[in-house]
Amino acid sequence: MLAQKENNTTTEYLLEVPDGQDSEIRLDKYITSFIQNATRNKVQNAIKDGYVWVNGKHEKPSYRMQPGDKIEIKLPKPPPPEAEPEKMDLDIVYEDDDLIIVNKPVDMVVHPAYANWTGTLVNGLLYHTQENLSRTDEETLRPGIVHRLDKNTSGLLVVAKNDVAHQKLSKQFAEKTAERTYWTIVWGNPPDSGTIRGDVGRSPKDRKIMTVRPDGEGKSAVTHFEVMERFDHLALLKVKLETGRTHQIRVHMQYEGYYVFGDVTYGGASVRYGPNTGSRKQMFNNLFSMITDQMLHAKTLGIVHPGTDEFMQFESDLPPEFEHVLEMLRTNCKPNLSY
Repeated sequence: MLAQKENNTTTEYLLEVPDGQDSEIRLDKYITSFIQNATRNKVQNAIKDGYVWVNGKHEKPSYRMQPGDKIEIKLPKPPPPEAEPEKMDLDIVYEDDDLIIVNKPVDMVVHPAYANWTGTLVNGLLYHTQENLSRTDEETLRPGIVHRLDKNTSGLLVVAKNDVAHQKLSKQFAEKTAERTYWTIVWGNPPDSGTIRGDVGRSPKDRKIMTVRPDGEGKSAVTHFEVMERFDHLALLKVKLETGRTHQIRVHMQYEGYYVFGDVTYGGASVRYGPNTGSRKQMFNNLFSMITDQMLHAKTLGIVHPGTDEFMQFESDLPPEFEHVLEMLRTNCKPNLSY
């Protein structure tokens, strides 16, 4: 039996395998036989991309169906043909005929994507520039976007206003000559400096999150860090990326046990180290209820200007929430130098 419902972002299906069903039929074939206009290839991609659950878990397309299995499918609706301009306040750090340096706030998606077709940085930039952004490779939903930041990460981004600038800037990021540093607060007691290496790829248990994968099963990722300030079982780090993988800093820090403070997805939104009692417990509970997202900010950005070949360095202030957390840690969490 097939049940179907729609909302603004997804089309959802619910299937239950009846008693007596042949248990040799594959998951992808079974779904294809029920959904109108579905092709086997599209169904396989939906399964691999994490849009299909069998009894609450992700399975492979080759999974053999069993009587009583419950299949839940949530397919994203097709994107709009192109991003639309939207008026919004943007923190423009620098702008000329070739590029824009913008300080992205926390909780803003960079470009339209599933569940966020509007209200993104791209929508605001299209309005700000009167649609004067690069369109490399006929890109309609990511015009001007040379590199990205996670929705929950604030800080500096460079945006290209023409195709030549886009190509030159993209080359700098591909060849790792663009300079980027992040500031983050993490749980734990990391060494004064270090390098984290580990391929990053999608988690086989949850396709919505990333994890460190065995060699060859993800994309190579290298993260350098140094401690700028220590607190009681926490530290302020300066982080420099050698690569730019999805969620790289957050995943690498989790892998080493240095969870980014406030990071709900990767385990930083609870007390990870040190006592969780009395006034300390209350302080952290108050901080977690106050902050919007994790303490991770793209603080500096250095690029060679695509038109003048001049090296340009930009720096941004920490968001108010980040500053508040630092102030509370400095006041209430003096470092315990004995551990």
